[in-house]
Amino acid sequence: MKSTPDDTLIEKIFSDLTKANSVTKEYYPGELPERQPVQTVYGGAQLFKFDTAVKMGELALRTFLEYAHDKNEFAKAFGLNSEDELPGKVYLKIIDKLKKEAVEDFRIDFEDGFGVRSDIEEDEAAKQTALETAKGIEENTLPPFFGIRIKNFSEEHKRRAVRTLDIFLSTLTEKSNGKLPENFVVTLPKVTVKEHVSSLVNIFEILESKLNLPSGSLKMEIMIETTQSIFDTKGKSNLLKLVTAGKGRCKAAHFGVYDYTASCDITARLQAMDHPVCDFARNMMKVSLAGTGVWLSDGATNVMPVGPNKGDNLSAGQKNENKVIIHRAWKKMYDDVQHSLENAFYQGWDLHPAQLPVRYAAVYMFFLSGQKEASERLKNFIEKAAQATLVGDVFDDAATGQGLLNYFLRSLNCGAITEDEILNTGLTLDEVREKSFVKILDKRRK
Repeated sequence: MKSTPDDTLIEKIFSDLTKANSVTKEYYPGELPERQPVQTVYGGAQLFKFDTAVKMGELALRTFLEYAHDKNEFAKAFGLNSEDELPGKVYLKIIDKLKKEAVEDFRIDFEDGFGVRSDIEEDEAAKQTALETAKGIEENTLPPFFGIRIKNFSEEHKRRAVRTLDIFLSTLTEKSNGKLPENFVVTLPKVTVKEHVSSLVNIFEILESKLNLPSGSLKMEIMIETTQSIFDTKGKSNLLKLVTAGKGRCKAAHFGVYDYTASCDITARLQAMDHPVCDFARNMMKVSLAGTGVWLSDGATNVMPVGPNKGDNLSAGQKNENKVIIHRAWKKMYDDVQHSLENAFYQGWDLHPAQLPVRYAAVYMFFLSGQKEASERLKNFIEKAAQATLVGDVFDDAATGQGLLNYFLRSLNCGAITEDEILNTGLTLDEVREKSFVKILDKRRK
């Protein structure tokens, strides 16, 4: 005889499932529809001015046009085929990007980029950078993403880190009438225990109250720079615990390549973006934080594209030597960024204006080289999904559809493609702005 399960027991099982699903959704809400910058420039606090990002863009464009004066030289520098159509297209897009928005994200650095300085010097730098930031808000010269990196929360530096943050925010809000820069974030380096994160949250709450800032307005990003960031003292994965300790304030996790390789006892000569220990750390970050909505950012190539010969009256040989060295550094960084992109790290650090063109070269080539295939795939995917829902079938592969949609959203946000180009997917501009594959299907079904 066939037995029918007891309805009460079934409902109890379903109730438990609902609770479990709810907890999972809380930890893994999915990728957020917000724009993620593709790069972050770190600059020493002692050098920051209200128009630093603007001047970096000007220097980046000048260097790019000097050492890649046409599409053929551009293709040669990056190892691309100049006869293909794509490098020429990317070349023009880079120039346009450098003119309009060369720096997407900037971090005033009170850590490595600031160096070892006295408390008096750091107090003054914290105040002065806040005044410059306020002027940047007023003059509209700050990039769309902005923040500061304080010192770490080790016993040696925790008080200094908090004091700098307090001086900066107090001075800034007084000068700006309580206004923070758009997408303002505080970067906390060398995070190894969840108490580092929870302590910063508590400090945020104190500062928000003191400065009359809206509750929750201060956000953070954590830096993964040591093996202890990856595994805790019990040998368990530490990353999700670090993020959740932020109570929703943690926007991103940035990988520090050189501190991490040093913590793995890699010799200085071999410390590089593509070292296998870095791939392991990135994979741990990806597996642990995928679906949490926390952005992941890679580090920086430390080979600077700077020629050894300075001055206005260089010989032909000196100019050529500069070009060879700069092109070599460009190609190194280009390969590093491509490696990051292939591992789904869509953001990374830049340390010098001459690195900005390389960032966009790699990002644009990455997205545009797969645009045609992704367009056809997304178009077919939406048609099949819409057809399934129209006839009452269940279409439960929305994650793949969202992944394809995110590909185009990232392309659009960084300037790789235009709104008109995204129409090749079969989507309307209104649908693209929905930023949700599920919502697109729901509206098409109605």
